[in-house]
Amino acid sequence: MADVAPQGLRYPWQAPAADGNEAIEVAPGILWLRMPLPMKLDHVNIYALDEGDHWTIIDTGFASKKSKAIWNAALAGPLGGKPVGRVVVTHHHPDHIGLAGWFQSEHGAELVTTRTAWLTARMLTLDEQATSPEETLAFYRLSGMDKDLLEKRRTDRPFNFADIVAPLPLGYRRIQQGETMRIGGRDWDIHMGNGHAPEHATFWSRDDNLVIAGDQILSSISPNVGVYPTEPMADPIGEWLESCERLALLARPDHLVLGGHKLPFTGLPKRMEQLIENHHSALARLLAFVDKPKSASECFSPLFKRTIGEAEYGLALVEAVAHLSHLYQKGLATRELRIADGAWVYQNKE
Repeated sequence: MADVAPQGLRYPWQAPAADGNEAIEVAPGILWLRMPLPMKLDHVNIYALDEGDHWTIIDTGFASKKSKAIWNAALAGPLGGKPVGRVVVTHHHPDHIGLAGWFQSEHGAELVTTRTAWLTARMLTLDEQATSPEETLAFYRLSGMDKDLLEKRRTDRPFNFADIVAPLPLGYRRIQQGETMRIGGRDWDIHMGNGHAPEHATFWSRDDNLVIAGDQILSSISPNVGVYPTEPMADPIGEWLESCERLALLARPDHLVLGGHKLPFTGLPKRMEQLIENHHSALARLLAFVDKPKSASECFSPLFKRTIGEAEYGLALVEAVAHLSHLYQKGLATRELRIADGAWVYQNKE
C-alpha cells in the first residue's frame, strides 16, 4: 500500500500497468488496463470485469489502429483469450466510447450506456464537418477568442467525433439513475453525475467497497466542465456542484474509487470535499477578478493559475465561459456585449 498522499487520499498503486500489455487486478475478478491518448492527458483507464466465459469492459479508448492493436494484444494477453461480451460506457466522450461500436460490430459485444451518452455520441459521429459552422464561430467570438486563433478555427478542419469514434450500430441497452446492474459477480447501484458530461454513469458496488467513477470523480485532477456552442446557456457548473453534493452523501473512507484517469484511490469523502471546494474557490476568485468588464478569454489567470497554451486553449475557454455564465445566471454578475470585439463581458455587481 502507498503512503497517505498529502491531500489526504491513499493510492494503493503508485503506477499503472503498461498500456495494453499488462493489467493490474484491483479487486477479485477486476483488471485495470490503460489505453494511450495522443494529448496532454495521455491515457484513459479501462476496467475489465470477469463474467466467467467473457469480459465486461468499462470504457474503451479512442478508435484508432493503435488502440485496436493494443486491445488485440490485451485480449490475447492479460484477458486470457476470453472475448469481450459487453461494453459499459460511462459517458459520451471519445476516449470512453471511441471503440464501443467496434466491439459491437467486430466482436459481437452488447453496448450498455445512458440514453444521453448514446444519442449524443451517435449524433456527433454522424455530424462530420469540413469547416466550423457559423454558429460555432459566433460562439467563439462571443467568448472573446484570440483573433488569430479564431481565424485559424475558421479555416482549419474542426475536430470531428468521426475521426476517433467508431460508427455506432443501431441498438444499445439503456441504464438509468437508481437502477442496479449485475457486473462481474457484483451488484452495482447506478448513480448519475452531470457537469462534465450529461447523464454520466457511476457504479457503486453493493457487495464490497468499489466505485467505478469514470470522469465524474478523479483522484488528482478536476475534469473539464465547459459550455459549448450546442447549448450556450447551459449551466454545467451548477449541475456539477449538485452532482458532487449528491454523490458525496454516498461516499465512505474505505471506498476504492476506480476513475477514468489517474490512479485508483481511497479517501472518497475528502476528495468530494475537494472537488466541491475547488469550484467554489474558483468562482470566488473569478467574481473578485471581474471588478471591471472582462470576457471569458481574459479570465484564464484566476481560474487556472498558469499559462494556457494553444493546445489547451479550447478547453480553457469553454470552462471560463461556464464559470462566468454560472455567476451571471445566479445574479452575481452582469453581462453585456462589448462593442470593440463583439464579446460578452461580465462584471460583478459589488
